Amino acid sequence: MSEAAVGVFDSGVGGLSVLGEIRTRLPAETLLYIADSGHVPYGEKSPDYIVQRCYVMADFLLAQGCKALVLACNTATVAAVAQLRARYPTLPIVGMEPAVKPAAAATRNGRVGVLATTGTLKSGKFAALLDRFANDVQVFTQPCPGLVERIEAGQLHDATTRALLQGYLRPLLEQGCDTLILGCTHYPFLKPLLAELLPADIRLIDTGAAVARQLERLLAADGLLAAGPAGPTHCWSSGSRFVFEQVLPQLYGDSTLVHDFEK
Repeated sequence: MSEAAVGVFDSGVGGLSVLGEIRTRLPAETLLYIADSGHVPYGEKSPDYIVQRCYVMADFLLAQGCKALVLACNTATVAAVAQLRARYPTLPIVGMEPAVKPAAAATRNGRVGVLATTGTLKSGKFAALLDRFANDVQVFTQPCPGLVERIEAGQLHDATTRALLQGYLRPLLEQGCDTLILGCTHYPFLKPLLAELLPADIRLIDTGAAVARQLERLLAADGLLAAGPAGPTHCWSSGSRFVFEQVLPQLYGDSTLVHDFEK
């Protein structure tokens, strides 16, 4: 069982940022990934819709023999991680959440900005994170409609993406934020562009590395860490396989086997 794969899924290609962190930290693990790009973005969809999509993908990955699941999506975690843990009570499941705690520790002036989807920012889970970890800092939130779609298309540096991102950064910078949370797994792919648009002293916080560490802890606790060598990475997309194959090299940088996900 320890040599079984780890299943990772996201609303689209954003979770590839998390997949890369897992590959770096746990190179002996075989990885399977689903991009639900045919249903992206999740941020504007109902919680019930997202839960059903998560059930479909989780069931598929478990049918492939996966020993653990990673919800590489903040919005999906908010909507569905509790239901998935209830549905599969013995399965190691790792979710995502905006990095409020490390951002509160990192800020120097007590002003933290959050870039995220509308669904994440409106959630009770996000409100609970603020109540728990942000009592001593001011948090300014910025929904970012349209960014996920630009990243899904591989448009990471073009003029349209730049203008969109500048518009979302402006109010946070005007509030004096010195630390920004990247509250969607798609957004780490914009770090090169963010480096061009932000002052050098602005700190960027995301949670991909923390998710990889938590996965390692859960697998170790259950005696499920693989000895390796890892098998090939298989990826499925419910959107255009052609588009996925076009953006995969710049977002993941490794040869993988790509399949259609027709669920």
